[in-house]
Amino acid sequence: MREKGLTGELIAEAFGTFILILLGDGVVANVGLAPRLESAGYDWNTIVWGWGFAVVIAVYVAGGVTGAHINPAVTIAMAVKRDFPWSKVVPYIVAQIIGAFLGALGVYLVYMEGLQAAGMPNVWATGPGSVFGQAFWGEAGSYAAGSTGAFSIFNASVAEFFGTMVLLWGVLAVFDDRNWGVHTKTNLGALLVGFTVVAVGLSLGGPSGYSINPARDLGPRIFGALVGTKDLFNGIYWLVPPVIVPAISGAIGVFLYDWFISPFLPGGE
Repeated sequence: MREKGLTGELIAEAFGTFILILLGDGVVANVGLAPRLESAGYDWNTIVWGWGFAVVIAVYVAGGVTGAHINPAVTIAMAVKRDFPWSKVVPYIVAQIIGAFLGALGVYLVYMEGLQAAGMPNVWATGPGSVFGQAFWGEAGSYAAGSTGAFSIFNASVAEFFGTMVLLWGVLAVFDDRNWGVHTKTNLGALLVGFTVVAVGLSLGGPSGYSINPARDLGPRIFGALVGTKDLFNGIYWLVPPVIVPAISGAIGVFLYDWFISPFLPGGE
């Protein structure tokens, strides 16, 4: 990879995260507002596959510049165990949050009239009040303090912990040349990372809405609050499962990969 300089890297991270949210929150808005089909025509699968392909496009676009972290959990994990410079961690995270904020702006512009007519629902962030929280999880009014449907903050945190680790395991395996090295042989790395996100969403995403990316949740949440979506920062849910837990569990995921997989690969120590 040719050196682009930090400015170029930050632009790429912001642009990649912008694409991620434009398409990812875009599918959430499409499901919530259902402009082309009755709401029954959309389901959790639509959300999951929309987010998966959002990741694919974002990684393909930004990957040649930075490897497409587009996720503070990935950036922190790479600094903890993969020699990514700590001096770049905060700038990368800031760029990712800015890109996510701008991606939410893009979604707002695309779905503006529908969002306004619906009272500016939460298509931005996971957890209590989210569109698919209301549509698929529990009874109306069940989102009392500390609850997302039938799941507590603790349970949602456990889901984010495992979901983010699985994401990192998929990323590490796909881009590990000592493993099968799929990305170098077929240029399918971004697609397989997207499939990893699909797998997390289908299998582990229910309790929390699978943020697995602090910038993905926080940037759009800030934007949503500014345009009038209510209760996005009530309580501490917004900080713990979608932000703090992924930032920690991604790094743990790298350690587990290096303990249980790396030593047994060709050339492993």
